[in-house]
Amino acid sequence: MSARVVVCSGCCCGNLDKGHNKVPIDFLKAAWEENGLEESVKLTISGCLGPCSMHNVSLLKTDEGLTWLGELSHEEHYDAIVSWARDFIQFDNKAKLPDSLVPHQFVRFEEVVITEHESYM
Repeated sequence: MSARVVVCSGCCCGNLDKGHNKVPIDFLKAAWEENGLEESVKLTISGCLGPCSMHNVSLLKTDEGLTWLGELSHEEHYDAIVSWARDFIQFDNKAKLPDSLVPHQFVRFEEVVITEHESYM
C-alpha cells in the first residue's frame, strides 16, 4: 500500500495577506524526515489544489481514495496529518482520520466538462 499527502502552498493557501494562516512547510518536511515517512507516505508541497474558498487545503491520497481537508489553521492540524501518516505505515488503509481533522474534511466535486458533441435539451 502507498499513500501521498499533498499540501497546497498556492495562491491562497498560507497567504497571510489574504488572512490565511501560514502553511508550516518546514515543519512538515522535518516531521517526514524525523519519522521516516517518505518510504511509505510521500509528501508533496504543491501549487494551488483549489478550491480556494477552503484555504489551506491538503489531500490525503491512498489506494482507497481521496480525503480532502480544508481550513487547516493551526499547527495541531498539521501534527494530525503527521500522525495519520505514521498510522498509515502501521495500519495501511485502516488508518483512521484523527478526530481534529474530521470537521475539516470536505467533498470536492469534479468539474464538469462539456464537449462540443454533447448537448442538453
